[in-house]
Amino acid sequence: MASITQLRSTNPAARNLARGGPAVHSAATLASNDALVLENVTRAFGALRAVDDVSLAVAAGQKYAVLGSNGAGKTTLFNAITGDFPPTAGRIRFFGEDITELPPHERIRKGLRRTYQSSLLFRELSVRDNLFLAVRGVASGRYSFRRPGRAHASQRATDELLERARLTHLAGELVANLAHGQQRQLEIGMALAGAPRLILFDEPAAGLSPAERRELVALLRSLPAHMSFVLIEHDLDIALRVTEKVTVMHNGQVLKTGTPEQIEGDAQVQAIYMGSGH
Repeated sequence: MASITQLRSTNPAARNLARGGPAVHSAATLASNDALVLENVTRAFGALRAVDDVSLAVAAGQKYAVLGSNGAGKTTLFNAITGDFPPTAGRIRFFGEDITELPPHERIRKGLRRTYQSSLLFRELSVRDNLFLAVRGVASGRYSFRRPGRAHASQRATDELLERARLTHLAGELVANLAHGQQRQLEIGMALAGAPRLILFDEPAAGLSPAERRELVALLRSLPAHMSFVLIEHDLDIALRVTEKVTVMHNGQVLKTGTPEQIEGDAQVQAIYMGSGH
């Protein structure tokens, strides 16, 4: 893995944002065009505060990373955002609407998507069938037992997802036969179904080979400019190359927020992220 310092020259977005940008800070700056706003979000399990008073804001179209060592609270934060484990305190706003109390399926209908650390795929179905089910799952008439014809909009949407996920050549392949990186691509393709407004990616590079990581970077960079995403990732090579803003968590709290360039040069972040912080 490249060093943090080496990554600085590979991220033009980071260099541009760093010029005259705000100093690294720990509080979220709320704006009128925010896609996602967390206000003092806490998720407690008994006496344990896995997420503790976290505030951050993701602008519409922004590519955002949440970094931190194991146990920092990153995945629990995603669970709070998606409603899998709703906050025990604080508020969550999605494009200005308070979704704190909404069940997960209602958040999906509003355009929120997520991938998971462990693949959640139909392994005995083809790549195309997995994407087709994702398309139908967020469409009206999704409970119909009749399979639409080739001219149906859901079939065209499936073709588009195959192309966007860079898997057209594997459309008929069983998922069980795919390489790990191809399964990750398929998960991203499924998350793109139904024109999402924001996607949460939970460690998409985990277990990927160097070649698969390059393919992942290309895929993330190809996402539409208007689409926001938040990325949890241990691989700094990926996280700092494909995002514009970074929050670092430690012990369930926000440690620092800034541009990739600001974060990569921060001594406290380096100490904690590399495991030497206390």
